[in-house]
Amino acid sequence: MDCFAVSVSQGICVNQWNPKILLMALLFGLFQGGMPLIGYYAGSLFASFFSRFAPWIALALLAYIGGKMIWESFHKQEEICHRSPWEIKHLLVLAVATSIDALATGVIFIPVPQSLWLGISIIALVSFLFALLGYGIGVQVGKRFTLNVEMIGGIILIIIGLKIFIEGICF
Repeated sequence: MDCFAVSVSQGICVNQWNPKILLMALLFGLFQGGMPLIGYYAGSLFASFFSRFAPWIALALLAYIGGKMIWESFHKQEEICHRSPWEIKHLLVLAVATSIDALATGVIFIPVPQSLWLGISIIALVSFLFALLGYGIGVQVGKRFTLNVEMIGGIILIIIGLKIFIEGICF
C-alpha cells in the first residue's frame, strides 16, 4: 500500500501518462520483493536490528523528501512538483523508503524456506501492479482537480513515513 500511495502522489504530480512509470513500478516491485529476501538471508541475527531501526530510517527518508516537497511548494511557484520526478536517485530513495520495513519480514520465511521464492514473487508482483494502478489513479485525480500537488505529495509521504514508524514501534 505504501507503493500505491506514493504512486498516486507521483501521478497527481506529473499529471500525465509517462512510460517511466514502468521504471518506478519495477523499482518498487524489486525493492518490496528484495527486502524480505535480504531479511531472510540476514536471518534472525540481524532481524532485531532491522526491526528496531527500519521504522526510524523510513520515517527519516520519507519525512525529508516530503518536507522538501512542502518547502518547495511555498518557495518555488514556477515548479509544480519535484524538479525531476523520474530522476533515478529520486525513484531509488522512494523505493528504499517504502520498502525498508519489509526487510525484517524476511525472517518469517526461515521456518518455511520452500515458500521464500513464491512469497517474494507475489510481494514484488503485487507492488508492481499497485504502483501502476496508483499512478493511473493519481493522473486522473490530477487532471480533474487543481491542487497544490507538491504540498499534497509531501504530506502523503510524511504520513506514510509516520505510518511505517508507528507500525514499527507499536507492533
